[in-house]
Amino acid sequence: MTTIPKPSDALDRMATRLAARTDVTSALEAVADEIAELIPFTHADLCLLDRPGWVVSYEVGIRTRWSRASGRIDLAPIRDLLIGQCDYMLTDDATEDPRYTYPGATCEPILNHRLRSRVSVLMSVAGKTVGTLNISHSAHGQYTTETVNCARAIADVLTPCIHALHGAERARRSAAPRDSDDGLRRGALELTQALEQERQRIGMDLHDQTLAELSRLLREVTGDTPLPRDDLANRLNETISDLRRIIDTAVPTVLDLFGFAHAVRIHLERAAGPTPIVLLVEDHTGGGADLLAPLVRTALFRIAQEAINNACRHSGASRIEVTIDRPAPHRLCVAISDNGCGIPAIPARQSGLAHIRTRARLISARLDIRSESGTRVAVSLDAT
Repeated sequence: MTTIPKPSDALDRMATRLAARTDVTSALEAVADEIAELIPFTHADLCLLDRPGWVVSYEVGIRTRWSRASGRIDLAPIRDLLIGQCDYMLTDDATEDPRYTYPGATCEPILNHRLRSRVSVLMSVAGKTVGTLNISHSAHGQYTTETVNCARAIADVLTPCIHALHGAERARRSAAPRDSDDGLRRGALELTQALEQERQRIGMDLHDQTLAELSRLLREVTGDTPLPRDDLANRLNETISDLRRIIDTAVPTVLDLFGFAHAVRIHLERAAGPTPIVLLVEDHTGGGADLLAPLVRTALFRIAQEAINNACRHSGASRIEVTIDRPAPHRLCVAISDNGCGIPAIPARQSGLAHIRTRARLISARLDIRSESGTRVAVSLDAT
């Protein structure tokens, strides 16, 4: 059992460090060492009430999905605390505690990072709840009721400054709704255009490949000299394979069943076909892409697909390599490189690159496209 130091000058240092901060994230990071001195933790976060029915989170220790997007109060793992069912929450193992892992709860960070020991206390201003302070440890049974009292002392120091900084952030957001709305509208329009182009591409593939082949087969089967049975079976198998490839690009079942790296490898092999190209897929993250939110992972896979298709169809490369890496602890990067002819100064078709740029923008990813001694398309984004 962890021995919790008595709150002493660590609380005074917190107050001093908070004084110069201008945003919630930097304020929490500034006092992380003092919090750890009083309550050792693997992960700590502030869950603050935002717009009606929603909360926002700020984290230290581990970056998770909680701080990447706002969440609903009724799906929060500390729901009971926020709705007034209790005045603190304490558990030896949150991964097995139904208060945290009830159906529908946004509890993936607790399960993915094994945040077992967990203590949560209210943050209040003038008797009104404004959020919660939540501290977790990966070890079992680390916290006691003494920890609860210490967490409350920490919350008392943090709350006035954090509440003021959060209020300022909300005011800044409210002051510029037009820019935000315009950005969302542009993003939605670009996504609609990209989806329409994708629909047209699938339609053309079905028309140019599947329908054309089936039409030829029908003429040959009903002609004066029908195809031999074995030839017909072979042609039908080829058509089924082509149709399956088109379906796989529309619904990435391999991605869902076997994971990102395997799905990329399968697509790379299919896109290269019989062409003698050296193909490499290296994942240095241990499956890090599969921890992303499903929609983000799918968008990342679509970007990889498009870059691979471009490399196989247009580069004339003898080597194509896909690398999944972590350039920083909480950053994931997928890079598709080839040793081909590079991108022309004025490409004949711009739609593939436009799709890549749109998808990257919609998942807030950084895109880097270089054309030197071949082509390298790298997309990186925040990840746990």
